[in-house]
Amino acid sequence: MAQFAEPMTRLIEELRKLPGIGTKSAQRLAFHVLRSSAEDADKLSAAIRELKQHLRLCSICNNITDVDPCVYCTSTSRDQRLICVVEEPTNIATVEKTRSYSGVYHVLHGTLSPIGGVGPEQLRIANLLVRLPEVDEVILATSPTTEGEATAGYLAGEIHRARPEVRVTRIATGVPAGSDIEYADEVTMTRAMEGRREF
Repeated sequence: MAQFAEPMTRLIEELRKLPGIGTKSAQRLAFHVLRSSAEDADKLSAAIRELKQHLRLCSICNNITDVDPCVYCTSTSRDQRLICVVEEPTNIATVEKTRSYSGVYHVLHGTLSPIGGVGPEQLRIANLLVRLPEVDEVILATSPTTEGEATAGYLAGEIHRARPEVRVTRIATGVPAGSDIEYADEVTMTRAMEGRREF
């Protein structure tokens, strides 16, 4: 890496830790911050500090929130007996874009990946099982990747063991196999939700 003043080098190194940011992108971002006004730089650092200080995981569904429980879990207009299980908090926005889902969510924060060292204990599954006595259906909306399918299969088995009467469904394959649901458009996601099947 080119030689920069120590503060610039530190900022570039920190920016490189962000997903999808390589050395060149980190340098561009760092120089953008340097060229910005002191007020803009202060706003950026304050936004990052506030994010870390005020956001936490919902104690019920594990969504990222600034109030606990989150707005989905406390909403009286949502069907609390229908849970859609997703891999990451960003997947909630994809499902919400359909405007056809009115239940609540459960965020796993990952998928099973033996190669990556992620087993069931690393996922947020325990508080999903605790919610089952109050649930009629669980929709498994993990991505149609190898890891997503393995996670859905594992969850279906755990749910059936814990509460055999709970209906477990899987989103339809309107979402292409091997892709991530985060990038699905509204029509594809709507069809996937409507075409879900028993698991």
